[in-house]
Amino acid sequence: MEQKGYLLKGVGGFYYVEGEDGRIYECKARGIFRKRKMSPYAGDRVTLTVEEDGTGTIEEIEPRKNQLIRPPVANIDQLFIVVSVREPSPSTLIIDKIIAAAENKGIEPVLVISKSDLEDAGWLCEIYDKAGIPCIPISSVTGEGVDKVRELLRGKISAFTGNSGVGKSTLLNCVDPRLALETGEISQKLGRGRHTTRQVELLHLPNGGYVADTPGFSSIDMERYELVRKEDLPHCFREFAPYLGDCRFTSCSHTCEKGCAVLEAVREGKIAPSRHESYVAMYQEVKDVKEWQMKEKSV
Repeated sequence: MEQKGYLLKGVGGFYYVEGEDGRIYECKARGIFRKRKMSPYAGDRVTLTVEEDGTGTIEEIEPRKNQLIRPPVANIDQLFIVVSVREPSPSTLIIDKIIAAAENKGIEPVLVISKSDLEDAGWLCEIYDKAGIPCIPISSVTGEGVDKVRELLRGKISAFTGNSGVGKSTLLNCVDPRLALETGEISQKLGRGRHTTRQVELLHLPNGGYVADTPGFSSIDMERYELVRKEDLPHCFREFAPYLGDCRFTSCSHTCEKGCAVLEAVREGKIAPSRHESYVAMYQEVKDVKEWQMKEKSV
């Protein structure tokens, strides 16, 4: 019997697929994927054949709308970037690098600012509201923002990234206590034993949608493996869009040229200075990177 499903997790050559009937099937993948040098990823939409004994075979992987290399996960709708307003203090450059990488992949970035009960996050929200990036201050103490995060998760495939100490696990536990559990009914269903290496795993949310459990997924992964080409970079800063066709020179890099409409928008306060500073820093990083080096980075 053939049906469609979502690949929730892969470990040791076995793949766990949630079928249209709601059941989870332990599957093997056809050898053709190996020949194509294509590994099934958590988040893949697949066609599987179900055997009488309840096991299955992945016959086909539907085209992906995006994928991340590290962690290996596909078809992400939105990426929640969790930073804390202090302890540790946020870096706008790191935030902007992750946002640009998400934009480049067609993933909606959402900035979540934790520990809002310790310090006002207004200055950070002002930067990203102006840029058109959803920004949610949250507090695990007061509960501020948790419902908003929960609502955004509905019906989507989402991933969370954030360095240690920012409260990512605490937030996930507030959204749904199962998300922070190492063991439990969901984990047992997916074959995660006590000593099993942590893998990327899609967890089903009670109100619809999935969260990608991506162990150790931090901003460092995005910086290292998701470089943006210099010609694509201006399009990864969405607030630049109204000005990109208005520069004096068609080859404008939007870093220092006379007659640059983006720089004029910065001077007029339409673009936050910190966002443009991040853009310039990122441009300098990639301007001399060759195509083969970009490919090497993504392996």
